[in-house]
Amino acid sequence: MVVTLFPDGIPCVVKEETDLSFLHRWGRVFRVFDRQDSGNLCFGLEREGRRYFLKYAGARPLCFDGEPSEAVRLLEKSAQVIRDLAHPALLPLLWDGPVAGGYALLFPWTDALCMGKQYPTRAAFLALPVEKKLAVFQAVLAFHRHVAERGYVSVDFYDGCVMYEEETGRPLLCDVDAYHRTPFFNPVGRMWGSSRFMAPEEYQKGAPVDERTMVYTMGSFAFELFSPEGRELSLWPLSPAAWKCAGKAASSQRENRYPTLRSLEEAWDRALGRV
Repeated sequence: MVVTLFPDGIPCVVKEETDLSFLHRWGRVFRVFDRQDSGNLCFGLEREGRRYFLKYAGARPLCFDGEPSEAVRLLEKSAQVIRDLAHPALLPLLWDGPVAGGYALLFPWTDALCMGKQYPTRAAFLALPVEKKLAVFQAVLAFHRHVAERGYVSVDFYDGCVMYEEETGRPLLCDVDAYHRTPFFNPVGRMWGSSRFMAPEEYQKGAPVDERTMVYTMGSFAFELFSPEGRELSLWPLSPAAWKCAGKAASSQRENRYPTLRSLEEAWDRALGRV
């Protein structure tokens, strides 16, 4: 185990010596995320009043058992995915390229609340008023309609991808690295991601992973967003019709789900009395 200490005593812990001096190109390190199991190290950087978020592959993080070369390959590939899926709700890619024998992606920093269970802001995110949560759901659903229209399917979507900027009232998404072009079939059996959001086909090798899969993911996201304590109607803060809509979307039977994200969105709007 090797510890690099940045100014202000901020540590970065990895399995073996790693030259991180390249980070100074974007300023001082003020935050380190070194416990990811993706093979990436992530940093908050600041220079001349501007803040950035940098994701780097090429080291051996403590929680990663794979080879750095594989993490580099996946991160390089993700840069193209992010460019292909550019959208107002997606955190924009500012720069990407080879550095220090690895690869890095640079994004603007945001002080947004993150919904992920591993982040201390989750409680504040879940305490947002229902109206703001509705705006979050609408933005996430609209983005995934865009994903389908661009010929992609979501893979490894979970609550850690979802953020909310309190200052601007803007929902944001990040971490679409694993999203895949369609047609796509489950290559491994149990795929990557959180079981709270994964459809049955994401456990079945050879099964199609497609827009109906994303419908399931969005239904599961609705339950996690509005009633994280459980899926019972008694815990649901919206209309019974909206609860039924989310349940239909998250059906374990593919044929029982809405066939498209557009049809889910239309049903959701009807359930909320918007149309």
